[in-house]
Amino acid sequence: MTQRKKSAPKTASRTRAHADPPAERARTTEGLDGAMRALQLALDRKALEPVLLDVRDLCSFTNYQLVVSARSERQVDAIADAIEAGLKSEGMRALSAEGARTGQWALLDHGDFVVHVFLHAAREHYDLEGLWSDAPRVAIDVPEDARLPVGEQYESAASGS
Repeated sequence: MTQRKKSAPKTASRTRAHADPPAERARTTEGLDGAMRALQLALDRKALEPVLLDVRDLCSFTNYQLVVSARSERQVDAIADAIEAGLKSEGMRALSAEGARTGQWALLDHGDFVVHVFLHAAREHYDLEGLWSDAPRVAIDVPEDARLPVGEQYESAASGS
């Protein structure tokens, strides 16, 4: 009798957990506020060409991926540092940080959202937007100064032209 009471909730819980995780996961917006705050912190440091990908239906390790570019290796580090410090001051600590201090790329993993900061040549090489081409893009306000004029190459921007 005691055993039946213990097993019944487990079965109900198990059934509920397996019945609708994809739909339940797709409805959640966990991580969106953090990703939007990271976006603002990146733009404050003059990040370029931001893209926010909604990967909730495509992967199990995160809900959103923010991808931004920088004009120089120093700016990659400055943007990553500003995001990390800004979010930390608001109680959102990164679970891990990769690529720090290389100047080519930095990754900040906050669980429900991941931030990628690239020197643009590295961004083109890894082509995360192409890799996640099935992911819907979240509509974001991108100021004009965060966009490069058509035809301007990141490489020339990084070299100061």
